[in-house]
Amino acid sequence: MVAATIPDYKNERPDQNQLWDKKYLLFLSEITAVFDGFKALDLEHIGVMHNELRVVIGPNGAGKSTMCDVITGKTRPTTGSVWFGGEEITKKSEDEIVRIGIGRKFQTPTVYDSLTVYENMELSLPGSKGIFAMLTARRNKTERDRVMHLLERVRLADDVDTEARYLSHGQRQWLAISSLILSQPRLLLVDEPAAGLTDSETELTGELLLELKKEHTLIVIEHDMDFVRQLNSRVTVLCEGRSMAEGSLEEVKTNPEVIEAYLGR
Repeated sequence: MVAATIPDYKNERPDQNQLWDKKYLLFLSEITAVFDGFKALDLEHIGVMHNELRVVIGPNGAGKSTMCDVITGKTRPTTGSVWFGGEEITKKSEDEIVRIGIGRKFQTPTVYDSLTVYENMELSLPGSKGIFAMLTARRNKTERDRVMHLLERVRLADDVDTEARYLSHGQRQWLAISSLILSQPRLLLVDEPAAGLTDSETELTGELLLELKKEHTLIVIEHDMDFVRQLNSRVTVLCEGRSMAEGSLEEVKTNPEVIEAYLGR
């Protein structure tokens, strides 16, 4: 098997190809992020296709979180450009980027412990203006059906009246992902979804992510190689802020640089 290397994106980047967005939903071009003289990110080109599930792996400090920060507008890149859905979004604010269809789930699930599963979901419905508005709002049948459909997919339909504080870690992950889906993002960034899960929860989480790519594009940050293998998707390896290799898990595992920098440790 040939070891994975970096694809030649040069002729497909937005400033060279007007049709780039027919293939790619997201494209990062010549991105650097420098903090106090330290270059945390140094990416030449990365493209993520429509309805692709891309897994990003790499050692701690490889730049995975910084890359997500740049995509979501939390961090402004020092140089380079971010393109999404046919337009450049490099200088847009975090709120603007959320509105155009990029959602993010952090490693620690963001849920409201004192609210029920259903109330957490209601807060994420388009047009929600906070807890007080949610408590006084009257949701239509379409919205209620949509919430229940998502909860059934993650096996939380029987827990709609359970306060989030009583959920297992895996259930909190599923609630956070389901809440994110309600905002209808085109791209989901999911940070270490398998961390702290039981074997059965990990398997269900993998099935959920694979199902979601039918309607969304996903970037999954992960360390668990067994989980990465379950996802059976294209892998990008980051190390010291740069993209080292890209391909299937089996292909990147044979790359000498990847073995030395990450997998061989």
